[in-house]
Amino acid sequence: MKDFKGRTAVVTGGGSGFGREFAHLAAGLEMNVVIADVQQDALDAVAAELEAKHAKVVARRVDVSKSEEVEALAAETESVFGATHLLFNNAGVGSGGLIWENTIRDWEWVLGVNVWGVIHGLRAFVPRMLASAKADSGYAGHVVNTASMAGLLNAPNMGIYNVSKHAVVSMTETLFQDLALVEAPIGSSVACPYFVPTGISQSQRNAPADVSGEPVSASKRAQQMMSAKAVGSGKVTAADFAAAVFDAIREDRFYVFSHPHALGNVETRMKDIVGMRNPSDPFAARPDVRTRLRAAMAGIAAQVAGGNA
Repeated sequence: MKDFKGRTAVVTGGGSGFGREFAHLAAGLEMNVVIADVQQDALDAVAAELEAKHAKVVARRVDVSKSEEVEALAAETESVFGATHLLFNNAGVGSGGLIWENTIRDWEWVLGVNVWGVIHGLRAFVPRMLASAKADSGYAGHVVNTASMAGLLNAPNMGIYNVSKHAVVSMTETLFQDLALVEAPIGSSVACPYFVPTGISQSQRNAPADVSGEPVSASKRAQQMMSAKAVGSGKVTAADFAAAVFDAIREDRFYVFSHPHALGNVETRMKDIVGMRNPSDPFAARPDVRTRLRAAMAGIAAQVAGGNA
C-alpha cells in the first residue's frame, strides 16, 4: 500500500504510545483517522492534537476485549468514512510475575486485551475490507498487529505477556497466509518492538478494579520495576518505531523490529528447537540482569513479610 491520502486508518490503543504515533503519521499523510482507547482523557487529548492538524477524526472509547464494542467501531467507521484501508490492532497491556502466581483475572485481562482484542479487530474489520476490495478494483489495504519481541522469545517472569504476544505473532502469520490464499489486495505486518518507551509498563492504570485491587505478588512487582526501567531507558522512540511500521506498509514487508540486533536471541531459540536442545539461558550474555531480578523479588518478598509480622 503506497497511496494514503483520503483513505482511512483505524487505530486501537490510539491514546498513547505507538497508537498515538500511528494516528499522527496517518493524519500527516492526510488520512481520515479513527482512534479508539479505553482511557478517555488520553483519547480526547490525541483527538484534539489531530484536529489541530485539520485531520478528520473519529475518537471513541472502546474496550477491545468486548466484541460488541469493536463491532460498533467498525460499523461507525464504515458509516462515517466508508472503507477502512489501514487497520492497526495495537491496544495492549503488560503484566508479569511467575507463571503459576498469575491469577485467573490476570490471565483474563491480559489475554482479553492482547489476544481477544486482535481477534475482535480482525473479525470486525477484515470482512469489511474484503467487501471494499470486491466493490473497488483499485482498493488496497493493510493490517498491522502489534506483538512484541516477547512474541518470539520466552523470558522468565513474563509468562502471561509472552503467551499473549506469541498468539499475536501466530495470528498475524496465519492472516498473511489466509489473505494470500484468497488473493486479497490486503497486506499484513506484525510489529515486534523490544524496549521502547511507551505506557506499557504502566498498564495497571487501566486495569479493571477486580484486577488492580488484587494483592500483588513479589515476582509481579519485581517485573513491573524491571520492565519500567528497561522500557524507560530505551533509545528507540515510539515515533521512530511507528515510522518504521509505515515504511513496512509501503514496502509490503511483514516483520517489523525496533531492535534487529536482538534477533540473535530469536536465532538461538530456533536452533534450540531444531536441535531438540533444552531452552538456552536468556541471561547468558547478561547474568547481572538475572541477579537483579532475583534480588528484587527477594527484597519485595522480605518487605511484604516484614509488613505482615
